[in-house]
Amino acid sequence: MPDFVHLHCHTQYSLLDGASDIEKMMLKAAESEMKGVALTDHGNMFGAFKFVAEAEKHNLKPMVGCEFYLVEDRHKRVFSNARGEKDNRYHQLLLAKNKQGYENLSKLCSLGFIEGLYGKFPRIDKELLLQYHEGIIATSCCIGAEIPQAIIHGDLEKAENLIKWWVDLLGDDFYIEIQRHAGLENIDGLGISQEDVNQHLIRFAKKYNLRVIATNDSHYINEEDAAPHDILLCVNTGGKITDENRFRFSSNEYFFKTKEEMAARFSDIPEALDNTLHVFDKIDTLKLKRDILLPKFPIPPGFDSPTTYLRHLVYEGALHRYGELTAQVTERLDFELKIISDMGFEGYFLVVQDFIKAARKLGVAVGPGRGSAAGSAVAYCLTITNIDPIRYRLLFERFLNPERISMPDIDIDFDDFGREKVINYVVDKYGKNQVAQIITFGTMAAKSAIRDVARVLDLPLSDSDRIAKYLPNKPGFKFKHILGKSLKEISDAFNSDDVANILKFNEISEQEKQGLETETVKRAIQLEGNIRNSGIHAAGIIIAPDDITKYIPVCTAKDSDLLVTQFDGSVVESAGMLKMDFLGLKTLSIIADAITNITDRYGKDKHIDPDDIPLDDAATYELFQRGDTIGIFQFESDGMRKHLKDLKPTNIEDLIAMNALFRPGPMDNIPSFINRKHGREKIEYPHEWLEDMLKPTYGIMVYQEQIMECARIMADFSLGKADSLRRAMGKKKAHEMEKNRKEFIEGAAKKDIPEEKSGEIFDIMEKFAQYGFNRSHAAAYSVLAFQTAYLKAHYPAEFLASVLTHNKNNLETVNFFLKECKRLGIEVLGPDINESKQDFTVNAAGQIRFGLAALKGVGEGPVAEILREREENGPFKDIFDMVERLNLRNINKKCLESLVLGGGFDCFTDIDRPQYFASSGKYESFLEAIVKYGNTYKEQQQSKVVSLFAEMEENFISKPEIPEAEAWPLIEKLEKEREMTGIYISGHPLDDFKAEVENFTNTSLANIEGKNIPKIKFAAIVTAASFGTDKKGYQMGNFVLQDYTGSFNLRLFSGDFEKFGQYFKYGNVVFVEGHWKARFKGDGQVFNLTNVSMLSDVASKMTETITIRLDTSQINAEQIVKLDKIFSRKTGKQKLRFTLHNPLENISLQMSSTERKVTIDTHFLSELDKLGYEFSLS
Repeated sequence: MPDFVHLHCHTQYSLLDGASDIEKMMLKAAESEMKGVALTDHGNMFGAFKFVAEAEKHNLKPMVGCEFYLVEDRHKRVFSNARGEKDNRYHQLLLAKNKQGYENLSKLCSLGFIEGLYGKFPRIDKELLLQYHEGIIATSCCIGAEIPQAIIHGDLEKAENLIKWWVDLLGDDFYIEIQRHAGLENIDGLGISQEDVNQHLIRFAKKYNLRVIATNDSHYINEEDAAPHDILLCVNTGGKITDENRFRFSSNEYFFKTKEEMAARFSDIPEALDNTLHVFDKIDTLKLKRDILLPKFPIPPGFDSPTTYLRHLVYEGALHRYGELTAQVTERLDFELKIISDMGFEGYFLVVQDFIKAARKLGVAVGPGRGSAAGSAVAYCLTITNIDPIRYRLLFERFLNPERISMPDIDIDFDDFGREKVINYVVDKYGKNQVAQIITFGTMAAKSAIRDVARVLDLPLSDSDRIAKYLPNKPGFKFKHILGKSLKEISDAFNSDDVANILKFNEISEQEKQGLETETVKRAIQLEGNIRNSGIHAAGIIIAPDDITKYIPVCTAKDSDLLVTQFDGSVVESAGMLKMDFLGLKTLSIIADAITNITDRYGKDKHIDPDDIPLDDAATYELFQRGDTIGIFQFESDGMRKHLKDLKPTNIEDLIAMNALFRPGPMDNIPSFINRKHGREKIEYPHEWLEDMLKPTYGIMVYQEQIMECARIMADFSLGKADSLRRAMGKKKAHEMEKNRKEFIEGAAKKDIPEEKSGEIFDIMEKFAQYGFNRSHAAAYSVLAFQTAYLKAHYPAEFLASVLTHNKNNLETVNFFLKECKRLGIEVLGPDINESKQDFTVNAAGQIRFGLAALKGVGEGPVAEILREREENGPFKDIFDMVERLNLRNINKKCLESLVLGGGFDCFTDIDRPQYFASSGKYESFLEAIVKYGNTYKEQQQSKVVSLFAEMEENFISKPEIPEAEAWPLIEKLEKEREMTGIYISGHPLDDFKAEVENFTNTSLANIEGKNIPKIKFAAIVTAASFGTDKKGYQMGNFVLQDYTGSFNLRLFSGDFEKFGQYFKYGNVVFVEGHWKARFKGDGQVFNLTNVSMLSDVASKMTETITIRLDTSQINAEQIVKLDKIFSRKTGKQKLRFTLHNPLENISLQMSSTERKVTIDTHFLSELDKLGYEFSLS
């Protein structure tokens, strides 16, 4: 049997055209005893690096290629339909013969995107091939190529001339390629078959002494994959499986055939199979993995090397940082510089410090440090980080291990608005051809696979949504997590709501009768994980030492002006590229804008430098101790706030430790950490030598660095070796652990520590290493958190205004922080034409004012015009003064409507909002009248001449009369506000029922769909109500219910309407109970109403007892008097209980009032909430 290797293979990286998984393709090639395999994806080399790496694993030779799109002129992007022009693209297969060939292939592939992209097709032309053909092998390719197309259209002379062009270019590196696929007996209805084309090609091969190779146009692995691949094609083109004229493959033969299958298919021309080995032998085995290539950083005159220049910068920075260079500082810096030099990373540090210094000069806020880089004193002196590693006892070896050479990884936080400035600086410095963003690949997740397949198979949208909703909303969820699993396995892995839905899904997937739903599910399972599209990494930036296309292929993207790597982030560094993460951190923007708010209100002498904020500020620690950390970076979750109240942190070390402990695993140590701080639990150390190191964490190992220090102190491990030990412990590598244990015990024995004790210490280290956190990262981010807390403690309005600004696109979050403002007694006012700026600001009275940009229809242009005019000529006196002064070409009627409805003109107290929409003379609305007035006024002002008639001209236009109009009901006013801003600025009817919502509801309207629990309970306001009769003449009603998060349409018929219809009057605030049930007829579910109450009655009806938590450390006479007054005003029938909590002893005492009972209603609960008491209702 002839030997054979595949030379024409598409993988999933031929996006939505190929379905072959690279690993599975290699496995099949190895099982078929092939010596190698080629990669020839359409127009790209996205999978090349992974392809080569996977081939090495299976001892196969990787042959890297690409099936290009070849056109006459890659630059042409305009085609005239009138002249019958179109973009004639031909397929062209090229393979890299050697290293030079790979570089040229990469160059061609890059230029296809950079210079030839048209639509979604990267195109090359023969001009490029003349430049970049060295080391390239080409074939006549498939029936979509230019030579076969000439044959198909009967132009044999053209076909022959094309062959001659290729032979002249490549000689015997040009091959005639033949394929045999069923269904191509009459190509394009032209009466010619693929076999006819093959015979012509074979004749040309004989004439020009060219070798013929046989290939199969492989797009999927096995024949049975043809059906899911066909669906993939429909996803790509937007077609449906039933469309007659859609794009489809000719048969199910486009799979990765075995050698035996290829031998049978080409039994009449076995040499075409053997010739694939001729190509195989020509091709060198490529090695794409290499060391990182650093960009060349320019060294200024006076320095002979990067080493001397880096040392100069470091010591210059050290004088600024430390003032006096002590022996401790110089020893640390010299140690780090030696390691950096030995590893050859001087250039890396020079590059990073350069763009960070540039960022600061550009006014971009830079984070204090991220990850282990904060452990470097060199980085600190270069201002790469802002945390002193000597002060905070951070270890350099955690960042760069001298005993295990690996690239330093410095991820930088910039404020999210300034990040782009820094990237632009890097592009300007190194050149646009050396800087690139990093590609990402989006795969078909389980839910999206269901929806994609359902659309292609024409399953109704309602059914596909229902099936998709059966799948859990769990990050990383895959079908394999539920298929073939027992009920116990599913129940252990998912919550009860999910379990019920999963069982419904599995029932569909396991049905023997192949209905449309079952087929949808089965095909979706087959397609899950297929690459669907490409995107761009949010933070990653590549800086190459030269033109990046010399090293890796690149592409372009619609949403980026930069080049984009064709290799993704998981492999791009292994390909030799320096990757850096330029991260946008919202917290930095919040701090910067809060400081701007402070200086705007109090003057520039109140400007705060975050680095100067004292880390011993008492008011800030009091804020942490109260758990008043909503909006505080890293410390705002409910769980963290509870622990902070118990911990009562008093120093930065407490905060660093809590930051490190508050995550799965180490969280179990928080109670012990708190108790040890307050003396309720004895502080014990594994050994007396470890006391100094473990004292800040009360004897508990919290940080990875403590594990390393422990190994150094107890067993004389170098910190480099200790870092390797930490890694092995974290990864639970048994063999390495046994070896390390032995070395640790031996090292400890040399220090006279008994084996039993050293083994015990090693066990403690191993336990904590499983989840020990990076102290460098925790320290840096805790300092950043302290800075935000300081601003909230001293300037709460300015801080929260900035928080609101930087969350303005998330309405749910804006509502959350508006509640926080209300809790703190900070008034938030709606937009005001005379006071608002673009975003949230603070006025002289300390009130937060909405920005004008919060209103729909009011863009940056109108805001800029309003602010400019106000700045130059002062506030607007009234609506007429405003339209006289503003350029109404920039501020149209729609913009003015938004300002009215959002309350922007409420400062003009002589006009109420409805009056702007009342008819005015010949105009439909007063708003139209004043727009006309404003425009006419300006025209007269411009045309007015200084003359005897100037006074008369001024009287030509008179102000329109303000019409009368009925005031809007509150709910209508609020609804119109919400339409303009997405939220209720003037308040929400549910605001007064916070306790009822928190204690008695179990869902919001945003999450009500598919909430499969026996009793759903929610609170809402009725925002629309309409009434009618059904077919039988019974009364019915349609109602729209709304809460903070969304709306819900409820329909009531006959019996339910009679029972509950009275509650659903427009504007009523109601408490609703019910559940989902299957429709009587048809698919889907309907909400079954079981009970309704007025929300104002819920607390008194549903509560028997209120339990108030009192912290003994905060109880005083004043508080008791306030409580007594509340209880006296609200005497009633409900029981009153107290939980007295002593945080120092961690003891709680339950007490019941035997004499006093209260009336629990909205007002009572609101008063308790304002005093800051925690309570529960039962």
